[in-house]
Amino acid sequence: MRFSTTFLAAGLTALAFAAPIAEQDEYDECDWEPEESTAATSTPTILSTIKPSVSTATIVPTSASAVEGAGSSSEAAVSTAPSTLTFATSVTIATSASSTPLSSTLATSVSAAAPNTLVASTSSSAVVVKTSATSSAAAATGSSSGKLKWFGVNQSGAEFGTGNIPGTLGTDYTWPSTSSIGTLMGTGMNAFRIPFLMERLAQGTMTSALDATYLASLKTVVSYITDKGGYAIVDPHNFGRYAGSIFTSTSDFQTFWKNVATEFATNDNVIFDCNNEFHDEPSNALVASLNQACIDGVRAAGATSQYIFVEGTSYTGAWTWTTSGNSDSMGSLTDPSNKIVYEMHQYLDSDGSGTSATCVSTTIGAERIAAATAWLKANNKVGIIGEFAGGANTACETAVTGMLDALVASSDVWMGALWWGGGPWWGDYIFSMEPPSGTAYTAYIDLLTKYA
Repeated sequence: MRFSTTFLAAGLTALAFAAPIAEQDEYDECDWEPEESTAATSTPTILSTIKPSVSTATIVPTSASAVEGAGSSSEAAVSTAPSTLTFATSVTIATSASSTPLSSTLATSVSAAAPNTLVASTSSSAVVVKTSATSSAAAATGSSSGKLKWFGVNQSGAEFGTGNIPGTLGTDYTWPSTSSIGTLMGTGMNAFRIPFLMERLAQGTMTSALDATYLASLKTVVSYITDKGGYAIVDPHNFGRYAGSIFTSTSDFQTFWKNVATEFATNDNVIFDCNNEFHDEPSNALVASLNQACIDGVRAAGATSQYIFVEGTSYTGAWTWTTSGNSDSMGSLTDPSNKIVYEMHQYLDSDGSGTSATCVSTTIGAERIAAATAWLKANNKVGIIGEFAGGANTACETAVTGMLDALVASSDVWMGALWWGGGPWWGDYIFSMEPPSGTAYTAYIDLLTKYA
């Protein structure tokens, strides 16, 4: 989720911001960079909006073959930035022969991999349809009954405080309220995405043994949800970064996911979300390779019955799915269990960032998912809107309704939708779905319950 605001946490301000967004490069409100807190006090509250400046990205070592793959213009990640924000215009990649190389098959351009390319036209853009034999039809299927399989709310807290690692529970970060989740489940909601930080779970390096305390807290929330018959989505909310640097080692990422999935391998109602909102990566092929490593790691852990959510680059925006390169690079992912779900995010303000309570129009919700819907249908894939929201006003309520109606109308390919965001530390945040008095909870709960 995309958010630029300042929080009052433990007596000091905690800076919370996200990367910039442009028409082809959405950014996420959930990219937190809080400052260290030193005194105990009450729950944080939102104070003001800021304009962050994003410095040049550092990239951890990768192989020489990955560097060569990144040079292709057909694979380069979109990284356009608005004038109000500064952004890195280049990245430097150190090479290491010991790092795992990118898959050469994913570095192949669409024209070479799929000569029998089809084009399905929509009112806004052309959708490229890959017909490569390596693309497997997903056994994960949408609903034929006109109802979404999953509907619920993101539950923030454990991903807060990125400036303090591992940080202090209750000062730098918190965990979702199971009482609040219970209230939402009482309305019929059945799916809850739990963002956390990789650096807190696997401390020091991505391949480290999982921290017992942080893992136990994550398991407590997961068990609460799944014991009641709901679905818990475990979400490393890292934007393709570890300790502030872009990670490129597919081997390390696979190990991380094997370690995590081992802890939940026997719980069929756990869903694994590979990583939140990759952006400004060396190449789209790298993003696809990392998602494949996630899938391989989960299955190697013996977790063979659960769904896996994969996310694309450009903040995995639905509205840019067919223009960011995701439609070209992500379609060839494979899973022996055939339970891949393509997770996309969609906000309805002018830049798609989710930082404004003003929606572009009353029809923007349905319009912004149209091209992605066509891509899913044409490629025999299924998806979920893993983050969405709108302001507490009539225009946004109409736009959100239109988007959800469009998802239901195409429930053969759309499996669900998750509001951003819930969690006990949102205060008066414009999209807070925290019972009983969150801004969005009071405005939207009756509307959303109709889809649960």
